[in-house]
Amino acid sequence: MLQIFLVVTVLIAIFVVMMAIGIIIKGKFSDTHIGHNTEMKKRGITCAKNESTFCQGRLDSETCRGCRI
Repeated sequence: MLQIFLVVTVLIAIFVVMMAIGIIIKGKFSDTHIGHNTEMKKRGITCAKNESTFCQGRLDSETCRGCRI
């Protein structure tokens, strides 16, 4: 049981070190925000927070006709 725990711990440590090296080489952490993803923008998918902020107070406008905020 102890051997399995040690092996798993070593594997996780190696994985974490490899991820850290990848971030150091790139010089930045990957941007995971939906609003900054170019493929999401192409498909017209936006962040729900931005969409609700945009639609507040505009229930009569044509762009937010479906909103019921």
